[in-house]
Amino acid sequence: MSKYDNAIQALIDQYGDDIAFAAEGKPATTIGDFIDHLDTAVRTLELGGIHGTEDLETAVRDLAEVTATADDAERRILLNRARRNLKYVPDMVEELRLMG
Repeated sequence: MSKYDNAIQALIDQYGDDIAFAAEGKPATTIGDFIDHLDTAVRTLELGGIHGTEDLETAVRDLAEVTATADDAERRILLNRARRNLKYVPDMVEELRLMG
């Protein structure tokens, strides 16, 4: 497992349960599933009127690009940006839970 695989797994571990709740699914175990759930969660959060989904859309694009590139410098930049854009997921999902 590469350092990038570890970084991706850390994001899944940190945000997977919240994203799964918003996506109304089971927690992701792969980056592909995580990206799909995140994309679905964006729509759910938008429908709930929760602000900040633009950051999550950017994270979806960045994570998809991470899987498509072999350039280490680019992967590092994309992962760091995705990490920053995901940092408010717990607050956003908590707001969604309170609505439910």
